[in-house]
Amino acid sequence: METKNIKYPYLPEGRTILYVSENNPYMLEAKKTCIEQATDWIHPSGAVVVQNEKIIGRGALQSRLNNRRLIKFHHEGWCIRKFFKIPSGEKYWLCPGCVEVYNHSEQMAIKNAFQNNEDTKGADMYFWGHWWCCESCWNQIIKAGIKNIFLMEKSEIFFNKTNPNHIVGKIFDNI
Repeated sequence: METKNIKYPYLPEGRTILYVSENNPYMLEAKKTCIEQATDWIHPSGAVVVQNEKIIGRGALQSRLNNRRLIKFHHEGWCIRKFFKIPSGEKYWLCPGCVEVYNHSEQMAIKNAFQNNEDTKGADMYFWGHWWCCESCWNQIIKAGIKNIFLMEKSEIFFNKTNPNHIVGKIFDNI
């Protein structure tokens, strides 16, 4: 587990993000959750909440669109937020194809843990498919009492659209 000196778009004061290898068993479970449950195909993500070495909650990014044609249309570039150059993490409500913050992987995993009647206080979260957590998700993570957030090593490269070596939009190409 390592920490990095990365400038995240948002990080609450006093919180850090830890990193594990892509072969970490919980990171593999977060990736598996993403593959099985995510409905956003361009920037899919998955998260698991772990308490005492047991997965107590799973969640993946969920689009508001249910129609595969409309989802494809959205991912081909017909996005209101993209048209207006709205940064990631902001104003999801403008576009029906974008994912509302309450449907982000982190919040879905916390919700799933609560549905399973699990206590999330002191738990850890493993998050695959992104390189940071937005403010709304951090607020829910803190409210749920989750202690540590773990991302995959090199996530700031692989899942950051501004990095020339990113794999955003290509995540499922080899699966």
